[in-house]
Amino acid sequence: MEKILIVDDSVVQAAHLKIILADMYDITIAQTAEDGLRLASNGDFSLILLDVVMPGMDGFTLLKKLQEEIITRSIPVILITSLSDVVNEQRGLILGAVDYITKPFNPLIIKARVNTHIKLYQYRRQIELQSMTDQLTGIANRRRYEQHSLTKWGEAIRLHVPFSICIFDIDRFKVYNDTFGHPAGDKVIASVAKTAASHLQRSTDFLARYGGEEFVAVILGGCAKEVFGHWKKLRQAVEDLHIPHDPSVSQWVTISVGGVTIVPEEKNSYEFYLKIADTMLYDAKKHGRNRIVWADEQMKQMWEK
Repeated sequence: MEKILIVDDSVVQAAHLKIILADMYDITIAQTAEDGLRLASNGDFSLILLDVVMPGMDGFTLLKKLQEEIITRSIPVILITSLSDVVNEQRGLILGAVDYITKPFNPLIIKARVNTHIKLYQYRRQIELQSMTDQLTGIANRRRYEQHSLTKWGEAIRLHVPFSICIFDIDRFKVYNDTFGHPAGDKVIASVAKTAASHLQRSTDFLARYGGEEFVAVILGGCAKEVFGHWKKLRQAVEDLHIPHDPSVSQWVTISVGGVTIVPEEKNSYEFYLKIADTMLYDAKKHGRNRIVWADEQMKQMWEK
């Protein structure tokens, strides 16, 4: 069921809107603009119904803030107001509202317009998802990763929970391609992605193809020791696929893994810890490949082998 956020300081009007829409949608109500912004940033809403005239921060100001935030700018907003003049309607549409409904409103019109914009949002979301999926592996591509990672980083800061960044790649992949050809190399990339995805199925796990034979994952929750142990199983699972490699370099196709776990704070930079994960990967490859090197919350290294 799609979720709708109603932001309205009027208890009566918010309740009326909820009654009209509750049989088809999951409705959440915020009675201040500040609560509306907080809920919109933390929830997965498909539409926002926003009253323009509210004490303190008005609807126009909230709409502007929603448009400025990466997390909320794609959520369609319908303005609901008694201000029926053209100037205010134009102002709302310029700020990014998708529609404008004046009071007193007709329940049938509310339903019709809400249904239309929900369908448009679903269609746009489907197109965006396709554009953010790696066609070879079926997992997220780099574009989707860049959006998702910062969103989850923000959640980790807000919830004050551990956040792990992991980078891994296929060992001596150029040699594999040169020996067996690029079509075979593509199959290996797809097999590794499928194996990794099967081990990262929690809602707090995210896996993406970073480029070529390199992958990146972000994990919300779990201490360094727990995440490190999970990745040991994943690395072993790839080796256990027993995909023959060029015998001059390795018996089987394997991966090397680098990662870091931190409980992030506002002062921390995601890019800084991404570089640490990349450094851990470099150390794993430097010391023999087919292994994991991980930095824990105190930036002490943990080695698998």
